[in-house]
Amino acid sequence: MSSEFDISRNITIGQYVPTGSFIHRLDPRIKLLIFVFLVVAIALNTSYIGNAVGLILSLYLFWASKIPISYGLSGVKPAIPFIIILAVLQLLFQGQLFSGGKVFVDYGFILITSESIRLVIVSAVRFIEIIFLSSVLTLSTSTTELTHSIQSLLSPLKKMNFPVHEISLITTISIRFVPTFAIEMEKMMKAQASRGADFGSGSWWRIIQRTKEMFPIIIPLFNIALARAEDLILAMEARCYTPGGERSTYSVYKAVTKDYLILLVGLLLTLLLLFYPFPI
Repeated sequence: MSSEFDISRNITIGQYVPTGSFIHRLDPRIKLLIFVFLVVAIALNTSYIGNAVGLILSLYLFWASKIPISYGLSGVKPAIPFIIILAVLQLLFQGQLFSGGKVFVDYGFILITSESIRLVIVSAVRFIEIIFLSSVLTLSTSTTELTHSIQSLLSPLKKMNFPVHEISLITTISIRFVPTFAIEMEKMMKAQASRGADFGSGSWWRIIQRTKEMFPIIIPLFNIALARAEDLILAMEARCYTPGGERSTYSVYKAVTKDYLILLVGLLLTLLLLFYPFPI
């Protein structure tokens, strides 16, 4: 049962692990661009082999960043129930949209074909790949670096009066608070379990029961989220933060030849996943 309360250990997005690898030392803007390229390529690739290549690449990035792959796999565990629900819904209700290939089941509105099964498998693998890539990005890049890199990449939009700084700040705050809320949820679950609440008695695949177990902590979690947001607002106002004002930055990133070479490799991999005619 103790593993049921180790939520923070299974949240890899939003945490930073400084291992000193060459991925950590890359320009954060380059890492963010490669992440966007690969996510787009993975989202548009419908091939079994193409997604297998993307999965191998994601695992390699964990190895190259000197972060244990087991730690990355732990980030997939909380998403397993959602992947299963998504797979079932796609298999039952989207067969009519992908009716090509060999037909296995044709009963009423349920149509299961080889193409609909391909959709289910590819979607599940995509989900896992994106979790891996997001984990590698945040585990190898600090919140400050993410903020500055997003702001730097979106800076041309300032000429169109686009709120570049505000968007980058909101994005990084959202990522940063993912592990924070996981820790708060873990504390509430332990507190309620000590008072007799039933947590962790059901198997992980009993999705409905596990969802009902989460109801008593949803409202307290929202209250904590609002309190945290108010504390953050007060802290920013105490430091005279002004939205929309002209702001300078202490960190100025300068990409070197190594960064551009890595960007070129990432772009080539993206084009490979997008346009190479994989046989299956």
